[in-house]
Parts: sequence; C-alpha cells; structure tokens
Amino acid sequence: MSIVADKSVTAIPTGTWTIDPVWSAVGFEVKKLGLAVIKGRALSFAGTVEGGEQPALEGTIDVSSLTTFDETRDGHLQSPDFFDAARYPSVGFRSTSVEQLGDELVVRGELTVKGTTKPVELRGSFVGTGVDPMENERIVVELSGTIDRTDFGLDWNAPLPGGGLLLPNDVLLTASFAAVKAA
Repeated sequence: MSIVADKSVTAIPTGTWTIDPVWSAVGFEVKKLGLAVIKGRALSFAGTVEGGEQPALEGTIDVSSLTTFDETRDGHLQSPDFFDAARYPSVGFRSTSVEQLGDELVVRGELTVKGTTKPVELRGSFVGTGVDPMENERIVVELSGTIDRTDFGLDWNAPLPGGGLLLPNDVLLTASFAAVKAA
C-alpha cells in the first residue's frame, strides 16, 4: 500500500473525516506596531470535515490553549481584554457553504468568538489524499482568511507615543487540517 499522496483528487472525498490535531495546525497572525508579525496557535482543537456532494467543515478551539509563546502576552489574551476565557472557553466555526472553484476551495461559514457569531470567508485548497504508515486514509485541507477582531468584541488596543495604535483590527486566520477517515 502506497503512502504517497494523491493530488489528482480535486474534491473532498465522500465521508466523514476527523481532524487530527497532531498533524494539523490552527493559528492567527497580527502585525504589531505595523511592523512585527506576531503568530499565535491553538494547541487544543477538534473538528470534522464532511466530503461528498454537500461538503462541510466544523470545529472548536479551546481558548485556554491559545499561545503566542510569550507567557505575559498569552495571559493578556485569556483576560476580558481579549478572549475572556473564563466566560467564553471556546471559539467555534461551522461552514454554511463549501465550494471548489478550480483549484481554490472557498469556505463560507459562521465564526463564534466571545458569544458573537459573524459570517466569515476562508480560502485555500483541498491538498489531496494519502494513506499514512498506520494505513489510515487522510485528507489535507488548508485555509486562511482575514477577520476584523473588533467585530467579535476583541477591542483592546494601546495608543502609541507617535500616534496610531499598537494593534490593527485585521487578524489573519490560518488552518492546515490533516483529517482521518472516520470508521
């Protein structure tokens, strides 16, 4: 049995696929001071990908697992200034449509952060299929999209001495999902 990926498949194969967090990554990027890109990552998340005629994606992130690899900044992200993890322990996403437009995958859905649900659009690709060394069928989907964090109540900012603000409103969301076919 080959473990070489099959990139000739252009649509998500029929079935339910469980996102494997060990092989996957969910992250965000923000340009602090308009100069330095700060990257963050969710260390705990779960979700599924449905393939076939009506593809769908859904998942949740454990807010307490968000890290930028800086303890002080991560503590601030957990506070009411940002995610308010004590009151809102998860972030959720549920697709409303998934379209394959040529080589591009367009996923529209609803993102819920701090109890606020807003429509978002993510773009990327269905990378392909493969069989891993344990003979599990896998698929890979890569997506990204930009949101306005203030739409979700993530309003905190700090003025800069020369004018302007520390943080932009735009945040890039990124996801690379390797999912295993459910039995």
